[in-house]
Amino acid sequence: MSKSLNTAIIGAGICGLYLAWKLSEKGHKITVFEKKKEIGKQACSGLFSEKILDYIPQSRHLIENQIDYTLIHFPKKTIKVSFSEKFLVINHSELDKLVAGLAEKAGAEIILDNQIKSLPSGFDRTIGCDGGQSFVRKTLNINEPNFSLGILGFVHNKDNSNFVETWPQKSGGGFIWRIPQGKQVEYGIIEKPLRAKKLLKEFLEKQGIGLRDIKSEMIACGFQKFSNPDITLCGEAAGLTKPWSGGGVIWGLKSCEMLLKHFPHFLKHQEVMKRFFLPRFILYNIINKAVYFFGFNFPWVLPKKVKIQGDYLFKL
Repeated sequence: MSKSLNTAIIGAGICGLYLAWKLSEKGHKITVFEKKKEIGKQACSGLFSEKILDYIPQSRHLIENQIDYTLIHFPKKTIKVSFSEKFLVINHSELDKLVAGLAEKAGAEIILDNQIKSLPSGFDRTIGCDGGQSFVRKTLNINEPNFSLGILGFVHNKDNSNFVETWPQKSGGGFIWRIPQGKQVEYGIIEKPLRAKKLLKEFLEKQGIGLRDIKSEMIACGFQKFSNPDITLCGEAAGLTKPWSGGGVIWGLKSCEMLLKHFPHFLKHQEVMKRFFLPRFILYNIINKAVYFFGFNFPWVLPKKVKIQGDYLFKL
């Protein structure tokens, strides 16, 4: 093992907490700075592939429902998308709290209610895990990724269905979703920020649906190349969300595993991230645009059923 390093992690989301847990277990001194007063992401669907159990096996008891497939409702065609692995509904806030406990047990210090205005001094390394609107990314003068707005809310009806429904939106390339979570049903949208609220409102009114506990958050998508030997980014701070869904937890944890493998060599971590994620962003954006184009204009071209690998579509 390399010598113990005093490391600051900015952001106590799932990536920051996971790194705090694993780096602390390796004997490093870890301090996590979080701007919120408590742990737990609220504006997130909490729909993860079974890979979440590979990263955090302790989360098994948090599973609320299991998803086997998705129905994509284009105006004139519905496509059934099955997954090569199950998807699990897990309360994201509870998952964060679980990993925070593991990190603290391993020796990490988590400082809440700390809105940093400059990168903390006195640390050997700094890791930005501070989400889509990352302060660390701005500090490094990295180009901003693309942003979408995610809005979600709940209908408090029990539903243990094993499938998700989505409605692609032609105007902005986003989609509306319905996720049965067991004890309740979640509806939401990911869309261009200026369109999201209006499109979701129109859909809900047409369906006669009233939502409670509505939350929203900006979502960053698009890895930008950068190089810094002492500061690096993981997860959504690096723009690592799936171009077709906006989901970012498994991609973020993948970037964390890359960092753990190469820590403390941040230049190597950044190069490995670039080689892995950039080709996928390019290819997946092309595929996503093609599916929307044919789905709205020539739906007969698309198959009625397809099976994919839910986190990476397929191996490159």
